[in-house]
Amino acid sequence: MQRIIDYYYTHASPWAYLGHDAFLTLADKREYAVRFRPVSLTTVFAETGGLPLAKRHPVRQAYRLVELQRWRAYRNIPLTLKPAHFPVNPELADRIALAIAVDGGPVAAYSLAVFQALWTDELDIAQENVHRAILDRLGLNADATLAQAGEKPIIERYMANQAEAIETGVFGSPSYVLNGEVFWGQDRLDLLDTALADGRAPFVAP
Repeated sequence: MQRIIDYYYTHASPWAYLGHDAFLTLADKREYAVRFRPVSLTTVFAETGGLPLAKRHPVRQAYRLVELQRWRAYRNIPLTLKPAHFPVNPELADRIALAIAVDGGPVAAYSLAVFQALWTDELDIAQENVHRAILDRLGLNADATLAQAGEKPIIERYMANQAEAIETGVFGSPSYVLNGEVFWGQDRLDLLDTALADGRAPFVAP
């Protein structure tokens, strides 16, 4: 089997942010490559029965805020519970990440910078100027990368990610897929680590 973990996530997800560095450190420790697969949760939720945050029961919304505080403290990562620009459309960020990944660029560093822009600096990641600043800091050609992110191959790849995520059984962000087995949520990283260490066959639904 290929030593690859598919990383399905969206840049609007605080959970993807909280688990981002921990996941990448884990994959590196176990000597697995990461395939970055940004997805639109709007599409995934529509096909798998998920609800956007605003449509969830108030009890679920309140518990989410408690869990964010717990994991923020546990991971020791700064995170604003209710940032100024959330909800936000993350499609531009997702497509830029795809464009960077296609060229073998620093997609991990880019995604972390976008997470921090939204969840720490309270910037609007739907705005192009936010990404220009990030790309410049990473030493990337902002004009070329933004243009590529809007081209047909990247848009088609982004759409393909949605279809492949749903077909694989992904229904939320982040999801880590190892040999077809889905590990949903950054709180499943210990289970993913065990699977990587054991090299076992994937668990499947009976």
